Amino acid sequence: MEFISKTVLSIAEMMCAAAITAPKGKGINLLHVEVFTGSKKDEVAELMATIGREKNIPFFIRDAKNVFDAVCVVFIGTAITPRRVPNCGFCGAKNCEDALSRGIHCAFATGDLGIAIGSAVSIASLHHIDNRIMFSFGKAAIEGGFVSEKIKVGYGIPLSVSGKNIFFDRK
Repeated sequence: MEFISKTVLSIAEMMCAAAITAPKGKGINLLHVEVFTGSKKDEVAELMATIGREKNIPFFIRDAKNVFDAVCVVFIGTAITPRRVPNCGFCGAKNCEDALSRGIHCAFATGDLGIAIGSAVSIASLHHIDNRIMFSFGKAAIEGGFVSEKIKVGYGIPLSVSGKNIFFDRK
């Protein structure tokens, strides 16, 4: 059913647009959005399974199977550059300079990422596309160098259309 793949890819593009247009702290966009398909998607899935086996993390292996079975994966990640908001400290540091020197992630960057992911999955849900937010895909994509080295935090959202949602009743 080729039309399903085309439909899912179209929704994935809309999800990327929703993530990009989601509100950002100080109006600064540090997001990276990308749709992983075909061999690139499968290479990340293979790395997920390898990480799962090597580090004894079963959910990485389970998630890898879902990624192999998915039509595509929407990746949404962010750089962690501080926004230099005066008197913030939400990251736990005294100020942005302190955060930079200690390698602490900016709370605005990670907050913006969460808002963007919520916007993206709302599009998938609105169009009845099965999905799941996966830390494991994001971690493997970043560690494996599949995205820019500036991206420090990210998640994958695999998409599927089938008679039963492949992302539930997982073992």
